Amino acid sequence: MTEKQPYSVLKRYAEMELRDYPAGMQIETEVTGDFINAGSMGFRPLVNFISGNNRARQAIAMTAPVIQESVTTSRHKVRFVMPEKMDKSNTPAPADSNVKTIEVPAHLAAARKFGGSWSQEKFEKEGSKLLEEVAKAGLVPQGNLYWSRFDPPWKPGFLKHNEVLIRVEKAASKNGI
Repeated sequence: MTEKQPYSVLKRYAEMELRDYPAGMQIETEVTGDFINAGSMGFRPLVNFISGNNRARQAIAMTAPVIQESVTTSRHKVRFVMPEKMDKSNTPAPADSNVKTIEVPAHLAAARKFGGSWSQEKFEKEGSKLLEEVAKAGLVPQGNLYWSRFDPPWKPGFLKHNEVLIRVEKAASKNGI
């Protein structure tokens, strides 16, 4: 079974969840291109890393989700979450200069789950809904929306599990979170 990024649900809302994510390690690459193709372009160097193309020549188990964040309309970050047991001391250095390891601090995020095939329009629609829900809940968003994909591209669309997320400030705790 594929290990999934850990989190705790702090509060469930009608259209989203407020989650607490522990600190963890991720690997990241940045690609240039359109939104939909960015995931495929970023996937290959990250798969190579976990397949042993790193300085330790260490194979690492695939985890879920694959994360994509648009920095601009043509620049996108694609990330793999490292297994929970990995930290700064035991995550190998990348052999590819286009891949970097990043320490992700513990944080709160609002998340909205949705199914179906991937399209830029669908992601934008779900992202808009999440931002509306975040505002209704009185939470303060931080940074960009990002997308979590849990399934391979060949899985039928009606079976796919996706999420859109955004970090929120801990200062929002005045709302009982």
